Amino acid sequence: MYAIIADSGRQFKVEEGQEVVVDLRDAEAGSTITFDQVLAVSGDDGVKIGKPTVDGASVTAEVLGEVKGKKIYVQKFRRRKNSRRRTGHRQHYTSVRIESIKS
Repeated sequence: MYAIIADSGRQFKVEEGQEVVVDLRDAEAGSTITFDQVLAVSGDDGVKIGKPTVDGASVTAEVLGEVKGKKIYVQKFRRRKNSRRRTGHRQHYTSVRIESIKS
């Protein structure tokens, strides 16, 4: 059984027990998050596709904690002025484990 959810402008295909990294939320480790924007649900009785969301469907997830993404480097360069700058950035995310999918 899997579901396709929408969160922060992105879509995720999730299954029970899967760990997913979503945008940073103000939630403590051990708490639960409910995703209400379920676009599609696949189960024993077939696939339900929403218009745009499936009515009554939700996905519950447990918050595992905050994680950092891959470090990216931003370089600025201006010719003839000996002006160079290099900075780095690491985005913070929230890691969640999918507990249940309710269709």
